[in-house]
Amino acid sequence: MNRNIEDYIQPGKHAHLVGIGGVSMAPLAEVLKGNGVEITGSDMRESEAVAHLRSLGIPVTIGHLPESVEGAGCVIRTAAVHDDNPEIAAALAVGIPVFERAQAWGAIMRHYKNALCVAGTHGKTTTTSMCTHIFLAAGRDPSVMIGGTLPILGCGHRVGRGDTIIAESCEYCNSFLSFAPTVAVILNVEADHLDFFKDLEDIKHSFRRFAQLVPSTGSVIVNADNDGARSIAYGLDAFTFGLEEGAECTAASLTWKRGLPTFDIVVQGKKYAHVSLRVGGKHNVSNALAAASAAWVLGVPGSAVEEGLDAFTGAGRRFEKKGVFHGADVYDDYAHHPDELRALLTMAGTLGYQRIVCAFQPHTYTRTAALFDQFAEVLKLADVAVLAPIYAARETDTLGMSSEKLAKQIPEAIPCPSLEAVAGRLAELARPGDLILTVGAGDIYLAGESLLKGS
Repeated sequence: MNRNIEDYIQPGKHAHLVGIGGVSMAPLAEVLKGNGVEITGSDMRESEAVAHLRSLGIPVTIGHLPESVEGAGCVIRTAAVHDDNPEIAAALAVGIPVFERAQAWGAIMRHYKNALCVAGTHGKTTTTSMCTHIFLAAGRDPSVMIGGTLPILGCGHRVGRGDTIIAESCEYCNSFLSFAPTVAVILNVEADHLDFFKDLEDIKHSFRRFAQLVPSTGSVIVNADNDGARSIAYGLDAFTFGLEEGAECTAASLTWKRGLPTFDIVVQGKKYAHVSLRVGGKHNVSNALAAASAAWVLGVPGSAVEEGLDAFTGAGRRFEKKGVFHGADVYDDYAHHPDELRALLTMAGTLGYQRIVCAFQPHTYTRTAALFDQFAEVLKLADVAVLAPIYAARETDTLGMSSEKLAKQIPEAIPCPSLEAVAGRLAELARPGDLILTVGAGDIYLAGESLLKGS
């Protein structure tokens, strides 16, 4: 039976959310409750998100119990929850419809005049955060869903009363194809998530389908500097941004001071805004142009772009300063793809440190294997590379892949058997004038936090 989620998330209906404490599940619960849906949920552990949801009157059970779905009209699950989960199995056994989180967000988006969806292999969280700052500065009171923490929000989401929703839009498992963008921003299209996609052509096909979701009255915004993004925009009336000549939104009079950029944002030959970013790197100039392009097509004044970007100091785990150890600055970053790592290490190289010590935790065996040579090459940009064991996430090692293998390809790289060993080695290495980076999408940040506790 083809069931429409819209019918199950009406006021007065009961939806049960499995994995309710997750970064995009918790805001989903809040939005649905605000719309009059009765919400219950479950999660594997207690967390701040779970405590917050309970404070709103949403009952949350810890652990996955079949009886938790009793009385629910539908079940909504996070992508990490499969059919063998006790709650999902119980729902399917009695005919309760089970929907994906992305389907629910897509249904919610259809109730907003503007659904600004930011997609790309990397840069999504930062660009979505920049958009949030700009739209807040413009007084547009947006609803927001980000896959990370934004300091101005104190979390990764916001429930606003304006006519705009801003959503980070992930391609993994084709989640973003359930969305309903009126403005689709495509930052870049590269090979990633090869445990799900067959190859780069398969990824491009998915991004093109995402762009084609935008109605003729909306806007597709594409990075003209990225081959993959450009290639999926053929035949679409796309608005372009980029640092290279010919883009509709570009940067002029770009100057750098202590690693930070100042520039004019020029749209179709006219100055739109003048900005000084508080985050470094050429990649963040590009992200700012993407956010400004979205603002421009949605009628936001340049003054709000200036004010919003001036207040943006980065999203959580995006070159986030954690502290100082024995005179060395300790920063953490979420980079887990070679292109992100290159952007991070290249930017770090402009900041004037004597050495860059990079503690990197590869994320998943499949990604490490598929992009092995690129990881080995880019990690050579660090003065010292310290490698944590591969973070398995949803995988088991069937490929014989390890950080030790990677370390053999990088001169003087140091493989470590555990995060504790990483923290210990960083403590031995640290000296004044160093930049110590803990990098990866797993739990490598714990090594930096452990290091700082010993300072």
